[in-house]
Amino acid sequence: MGSVSHIFDAVRRDGRKNLLEPEAKEICRAYEIPVTDFKVAKEEAEAIKAAGDIGYPVVLKIVSPDVIHKSDIGAVVLNLKTAHEVGEAYRRILSNVVKVQPNARMLGVLVQEMAPASTEVIVGAIKDQQFGPSIMFGLGGILVEVLEDVAFRVAPVTMLEAEAMITEIKAYPVLTGYRNQPKLDTAAIAEVIVKTSKLVTDHQDIKELDLNPVMVYEDGVKTVDARIILE
Repeated sequence: MGSVSHIFDAVRRDGRKNLLEPEAKEICRAYEIPVTDFKVAKEEAEAIKAAGDIGYPVVLKIVSPDVIHKSDIGAVVLNLKTAHEVGEAYRRILSNVVKVQPNARMLGVLVQEMAPASTEVIVGAIKDQQFGPSIMFGLGGILVEVLEDVAFRVAPVTMLEAEAMITEIKAYPVLTGYRNQPKLDTAAIAEVIVKTSKLVTDHQDIKELDLNPVMVYEDGVKTVDARIILE
């Protein structure tokens, strides 16, 4: 996983602990964790081309080490369906960032596929000073904070342990076809848990990791947002 170490080294040289979202997603790709398709655009025309290559609808987000809460300042625009909407959103995002954080370094705009709506889960990791990396699983989006319905294991996590984590949360029936809803791909979730466990076991300098939300479908999963913080 030389590419992963290369990304971490570049982050440290830049004096950062927080990885940019495209950096975090490249690391997920290296560990075969499914992510939404994405490209970083540094010009409006490049963003429009990237959207066409990825396929509509798309999402645009600012790429900046200085902007942490992108949605709060209008630096995320969802469900863009045409080249005109992409160009307009690109300009609006840059304008919003300049208004709120005029000194923010803007490295481009992330153009990302808009994942179809589905059940959202979270897979996370935190480095405990006593036990080392610990893996967390639960329902994703804002529900993880509201319900606090999560399961934990100390890494490394096996496939059997990952499957057990999924069944332990109270919301497990939501994943298995509750009230005539489709049965979702819990095996794909377990694979993400195991691969995340390997990532944080291989790279013990990861302090925190969040894949949230991970969209779960009848066949497969897709990570929409990824966050990694180094020690």
